[in-house]
Amino acid sequence: MKRVGIMGGTFDPIHLGHLRAAESAREELGLQEVVFVPAGVPPHRQPPLASALDRFTMACLATAGHPDFRTSACELERPGPSYTVDTVAAFREAWPEVELVLLVGSDTLPELAGWREYDRLLTLCTLGVVARPAPDRAVAPMAPSGEARVTTAGLPISGTNVRERIAAGRSVRYLVPDGVAEYIAKRGLYR
Repeated sequence: MKRVGIMGGTFDPIHLGHLRAAESAREELGLQEVVFVPAGVPPHRQPPLASALDRFTMACLATAGHPDFRTSACELERPGPSYTVDTVAAFREAWPEVELVLLVGSDTLPELAGWREYDRLLTLCTLGVVARPAPDRAVAPMAPSGEARVTTAGLPISGTNVRERIAAGRSVRYLVPDGVAEYIAKRGLYR
């Protein structure tokens, strides 16, 4: 059975930490494909600084060079808050014969029980928990059944740090893909 990873996020902006986490998950969990899903209206955090179109375009630029990565605009096309359960349910309906693996960072794991229709979400997919290099954040000691761990730790890069560097006029080379850095500069994002 084909296994497809779903990696959601604000991607404000997408950075090499996101891409490395997806690649580690692809290898360790035997995923044939990873679909990046930029959030339209994230319900659990402040609105992104970049527009939905800019974040989608950056995700497309970042994933274009990988044959097993692609980007979906499904949350951007749906009105209202972007709930993960709705996104996964839409993929489940479109791909009934595919095993879906929702990729989340280990730092997100403690928050999942508070997500909309969490119990239903767990019936629609397997959780793929990617280790995050975040020693200052608590990680849930146990996780739900149906979870797969990705043991390769991600890169210590955050969107917040990338935005702060751009606002301060500092380089983001080797933190984001070159095409993303060029797009950010051309559009004057995060200044």
